[in-house]
Amino acid sequence: MPESNSLNHLRAMGAEERPQERLEKLGAPALSNVELLALLLRSGTRGEDVVTLSTRVLAEAKTLTRLTQLKHPDYLRWKGIGRVKSAQLVAMMELAKRALAETAGEQPILNRAELIAKRMAPDIQGLEVERFWVFCLNRRNRLLRRVEISSGIATSTLAHPREVFRAAMREAAAAVVCAHNHPSGDPAPSSADVQLTRQLREAAGAVDIPMLDHVILGRAGADPLGRGYYSFREAGLL
Repeated sequence: MPESNSLNHLRAMGAEERPQERLEKLGAPALSNVELLALLLRSGTRGEDVVTLSTRVLAEAKTLTRLTQLKHPDYLRWKGIGRVKSAQLVAMMELAKRALAETAGEQPILNRAELIAKRMAPDIQGLEVERFWVFCLNRRNRLLRRVEISSGIATSTLAHPREVFRAAMREAAAAVVCAHNHPSGDPAPSSADVQLTRQLREAAGAVDIPMLDHVILGRAGADPLGRGYYSFREAGLL
């Protein structure tokens, strides 16, 4: 079946209007989000050129921030995004996040629950599944690296202590803070959360890497206490 001109934007462009030519002539700041994404993806699919594909991807993501939050399986759910394009997107978004972290200067101190909650607020906005992170800290409690341990697990343990402290040892962390989100917005711990925290506490003692806290992230409006997070350390359970 022939491609429809109404569904393909690149075909309607003159040679000088195409993203590659505009980049070379005007530089990256002059390009739209769609054009930049098209250059990253490089090619479209059968029946949909790369500019049309990029337009649709950005429309489905709704915001650039949301695009940076997606993982490999998320991209694969979109028509026209296969394994290679998904890997390109994941890699580029990770590079962008690391570049932003570098330009922010010295990494923050993250030894209190409210600091974790504040830092994570943009990342958990709109998340519809639970995700679990470990914050690897240096001896001054400054962030070395944040590692996502799991995402969207509904029928098994959210995180295994072995995975948490393997990440901590890989980063040579002096201490860790664990955190996960509740998509409902209510950060009150479940019995499974309490059990997991006990397991993490025991594992921390076994490997001699202190776990400073386990923080559950929610929303202030859905929290009966109005804080939007729950701290196991503040509750006296660590």
